[in-house]
Parts: sequence; C-alpha cells; structure tokens
Amino acid sequence: MFSTMTNTTLPLPSLPGQSPLGQALEQPLLLGLFLPIHNGGWTMSTLPRDTDWTFDYNAKLTRQAEQLGFDLAFGPAHWLSKGGFGGETKYREQSLDAFIATCALAAVTQRILLVSTIHILYGPWHPLHLAKFGATLDHIAKGRWGLNIVTGFRKDEWAMFGQQQIDHDTRYQIADEYVDILSKLWSSNENLDYESNRWQLKQAFITPKPQYGRPILVSATSSPAGIASAVRHSDLIFITSPTGAQFEKAIGALPQLNASVKEHAVRQGRDVRTLINPMIICRETEQEARQVYQSILAKADQGAIDGFFHSHATGDSRSWRGHERDERTVGGNIQLVGTPEQIVEQLLQLKNAGCDGIQICFFDYEPELTYFGERVIPLLEQAGLRKPIAQSLA
Repeated sequence: MFSTMTNTTLPLPSLPGQSPLGQALEQPLLLGLFLPIHNGGWTMSTLPRDTDWTFDYNAKLTRQAEQLGFDLAFGPAHWLSKGGFGGETKYREQSLDAFIATCALAAVTQRILLVSTIHILYGPWHPLHLAKFGATLDHIAKGRWGLNIVTGFRKDEWAMFGQQQIDHDTRYQIADEYVDILSKLWSSNENLDYESNRWQLKQAFITPKPQYGRPILVSATSSPAGIASAVRHSDLIFITSPTGAQFEKAIGALPQLNASVKEHAVRQGRDVRTLINPMIICRETEQEARQVYQSILAKADQGAIDGFFHSHATGDSRSWRGHERDERTVGGNIQLVGTPEQIVEQLLQLKNAGCDGIQICFFDYEPELTYFGERVIPLLEQAGLRKPIAQSLA
C-alpha cells in the first residue's frame, strides 16, 4: 500500500480563486495530459500502437481526459524539416501546430485548461498580435487558455525562419520584455506607447480584456536564466529531472530543484506551481509493465533516435541532461512503470518532493488513458492526491 501525502499545499497564486486556474489549483496534485499532436508521440519505437497525431484523435483524448477530471491538456511545438527526426517512423514529421490545435479544443471542451506552446521569438511574433489573439482566446475558452512561452534552443529551428540563434541568456531577457508588453496590453485601459531596441508600439490597444486579469502563463526551463525569467511571470513551471528518467535517481534530486524554483519565486513576491512530465506504463502486474517497456526498446527506431540526439546536441538547452538513450527512446522526463498501486506510490513521492502536478504521456494513449482513469485515479483519491470532480468544483 502507499503512504499518506505530506501536506505541502501552497497559497493560491494571484489570479482570482474562481478562475479556471484557481479552481484547478484546489486539487492536491494537478493532472495534465501531454497531447501527441505529432507522429510517434513521445516514443521512438516501431512497436505497434494506435497513438495518432490527428486533431480528431487528440480532441477525443482531451474530452476523455476532461471526463476523468484532468486539469489541463498541453500542446508541444516543434519545427522540423522533411523527415522529422528521421528513422523508419520519420519521427514527428507529421505535426499539428500547438497554438491552433489547442485553441480549437476550446470549442469541444468545457472545463479543462488548454495550454499552447509558442516560440515567441521566431519570426518574430509581435507582442501586439499575441496580446490580441490571447485575449480573444481567453474569452472563447472562458478563461481556460494558457500560453507556454518558449524561446527556441535548437539552431536548426532558428535557421528555418532565416534567423541566427540569439544567445541563451539574452533570449530570456527578451522574453521578459515581451511578457511585460503583453501584460501592459492586457491590463491597460489606455493606449500604450512603447519603444525599445526591439519593440515599438504607438497608440496600441486591445480588446477584449482577459476575464481574469490575463491568460494562464507557463514556462518550461531548467537554467538559472530560465528559472529567473519563469518565476517573474509564470503560474506553472515545468521542471525536468537533472539525473535522467530513472525514477529512483530522479526522486533524490527533485526536492532541491523544486525548493530552489519556489524560493526564487518567493523572492519575486510570487507563488508558482511546478509540474513534471512522466511517461506512465501501468499494468496489473509489474512484470507486465516491465515487459511493455522492454518491448518498446526491442523495437527502437534507431535512426530516429540518432536524429533526435544529433538535433538536440546542436542546441543549448539545459533541460533533459543526463537522459540515456533507452530513456529517450521510451520517452518522458521521468518514467513510472508498475502496477496501479506502485504508480500511486511514485506519484506520492513526487508530490512529497515538491512537484505540484504531472503532465502525463502514454505509449498507446487512448487505452492507457482509459486504464489510468479506471484503476489509478480512484487510488489517487484514496491517497489524498485528488479530490473527486464534483467535490473539486463545489
């Protein structure tokens, strides 16, 4: 059996408690779904499965997650040349745009938060555009839309836009300025005049104003510069294990990492939540779960793995370091493998290590999400990690 949860609940962030985010944060452990809006999902393997990148499949998953009580669905973003990362599967060659796809989900859902990843420096996006788009989406989704701000760590992505990659720490300084402009446009009832070396706005104004002050803001980062930027403006921060995907190693390093992020936020007078991305392989017996893991590795797409590592080696990301080849093959920033009871025990440990939520990926999404809802969520409620949906909305 699993242990009881240590009470590490933090005060709510500054957004109103009745906002969709405020309601979601009433849950002891946030549940998110990492949507497979690109072919191959998170697993570079030819082992058969039905996971699909299409919008209809992802819309079905999102509605299913919402019915199970999940709090958010998250769309990742990639810019890849023909063939994706390569290999037999042409890993991630087919992909939906995260911004458009997750926005479209607002029309087919009612409660779940929807987070879009946008590379704000490619092109670049003008902050006036994104302020208007974001405010519009905020109204369409009734406060459920969020922006995951990324700056672009891969040189090949920058090259696709005809740009030279900007220095790592400078990118975050520019992102800070960008978000400051967004915030001014979202909050001001007067025209905005603004000029800097990068952005110029004259008599800029947007309506409608977001319903709860601003849309939800999200960051995914591990570097000192990234964390310093994220705690200034983000409500949710995705952290990554600094010791690889093996749970036993990761769980020892996460308490210090979570504490450091939250201490940085406190110095800024802010309260943030941290989330981590597990690949969950759950079966009735541990042996079955381990067999699935080994079967994925036995059918590893070696060409895709080579392409993935080569592409990422050209970048300057500080995240995902220490992840071995087999760990990246299976996917997930950390990997939870075992029975429903073992998965819940591991999630308790993550919560006690300071993680406020998880952003889950699965190998074969639809049946594994169904199984998670049937076998794991009831145990999460028993362990005090989740409130039943009706209770959380009361």
